[in-house]
Amino acid sequence: MLNSTILFYFVIQSTFIMSNEDYLKDISEIKNLMNKSSRFISLSGLSGILAGIYALIGAATAYYIVSTYSRGYLMLDGKIFYICVAILLAVAALSIITGIYLTTRKAKKNGEGIWDTSSKRLVANFITPLIVGGLYILIILDQQKYGQTGALMLIFYGLALVNASKYSIGDIRYLGYTEIVLGLICALLPGYGFWLWVLGFGVMHIVYGTIMYFKYDVK
Repeated sequence: MLNSTILFYFVIQSTFIMSNEDYLKDISEIKNLMNKSSRFISLSGLSGILAGIYALIGAATAYYIVSTYSRGYLMLDGKIFYICVAILLAVAALSIITGIYLTTRKAKKNGEGIWDTSSKRLVANFITPLIVGGLYILIILDQQKYGQTGALMLIFYGLALVNASKYSIGDIRYLGYTEIVLGLICALLPGYGFWLWVLGFGVMHIVYGTIMYFKYDVK
């Protein structure tokens, strides 16, 4: 009788444990489904690495041109200034094209939607601070206030990342916070603006992209 009671107890206990495990598993699956439906999680870490490399190459090219041909300074109406702007736009265009291509490829590989509600929210929340920041930078450049350009680029880009993190991989907010801090330091030390820009858009992108690549992309 005692043995039967003990056996019955263990059967009940095992069933209870298995039920809890199944319940926790179901909760985890529901949570994952909710995250997938509300967040665009197919961002490619490799695109971050390449964006950082593009920024470093662009910065090195601009530094060489400025130090060689413009005696170390830029004039708003000068040829060197427009060359540097062209380099900046080329870096941005390459980064965007690479990001779209690699992210699309990853989404297809994972069987996920590319242009759905979550990705639209991501783009809208990311691009809004960038547009506002870009317009503000153009306004101060027109007023010949050049010293804070690098700081503003870092700050508004960081705000865009933090704003978009609600609809994507949450880790990108840490990159956003880093960019904002670097932007504030750049505002305090405008003489180091170029090197802080290189650190923010170049080095930090490579560091972030590498972490994301090994955390999410490598299976």
